[in-house]
Amino acid sequence: MLINLHSHLEGRVRPSTATELALTVDLPEPTFGWERAIALDAPGTLTQYLERVAATYPFFRSTESVRRIAREAVFDAASTGHDHLELRFGPATHADNERGLDEIVRAACEGLREGAESTGISVGLVLAALRHHDSETNTLVARAAARAAGAGVVGFDLAGDELLYPALEPFEEAFSIARAAGLGITCHAAEAGPASAARQAVELLGATRIGHGAHIVDDPDMLAWCADHGVVVEICPTSNVYTGAISSLDEHPEAAFRKAGLPLVLGDDNPMQTGTDLAYERALLQRQFGWSGDELRALDRTSVEAAFVDDADRARLRARLE
Repeated sequence: MLINLHSHLEGRVRPSTATELALTVDLPEPTFGWERAIALDAPGTLTQYLERVAATYPFFRSTESVRRIAREAVFDAASTGHDHLELRFGPATHADNERGLDEIVRAACEGLREGAESTGISVGLVLAALRHHDSETNTLVARAAARAAGAGVVGFDLAGDELLYPALEPFEEAFSIARAAGLGITCHAAEAGPASAARQAVELLGATRIGHGAHIVDDPDMLAWCADHGVVVEICPTSNVYTGAISSLDEHPEAAFRKAGLPLVLGDDNPMQTGTDLAYERALLQRQFGWSGDELRALDRTSVEAAFVDDADRARLRARLE
């Protein structure tokens, strides 16, 4: 099965769509075209990675453009065999007031719904607070997420540059609002920061899933704590190389995660930046890391249970898995 539990809407903008939308916002064509402007040509740092993702931000100012990009993201996922897709989205980057947030979120949900109705795959939107935004802004995002809970929004996340903004305390109020609305809670943590960031995300923010978490293995006690508490880690191997979280695929911590008993799920993070997709990442588990069929089935079972879905979609995914 292909269950994608870590992918960003801003990282799924088609270069062809970028070319068309650039004309509507008077954005000049990059010297080597939008495909080169969006994609990374080599690994670097998390900061450099996020700068390339930010090249797509001008295309999210219009609600109709957001709706289109979301719809196309579902089409693209379905074309590569996805059974389920969760998309992260940081709306405060694209709207500057509470009403604007609601409109942008509604447009994204509409696009996902249209894509799901056309393709038959299940989808959900995970709104992301951003580390570099102030607490007031992130609280507004959480309230927008709460208002859209059950109408397309299924979860809440914290994303952004962990190197520059490591503290989690400023986000406690936003996550409290999201939890009260019944949203699933995940958090980018221990990607560029220390292993302790994963535990903080669980204890301070209520996260049940950790995005990337590559540095959890740096601290054996923290690794054991995460395993004992059933913390699900969303691994995105190719992305981890491009962000500099690991120096090469050979150094990916997936083997240590498995040995410790951490439940794992898979994502493709920002596929247009890294030139990958979930099918490629899953094949990588077998080809690069030597996962067996039983281990892949365990990944699928964990993904079904960890997904931020309602009872009907979980039952459908369970039935498909069986």
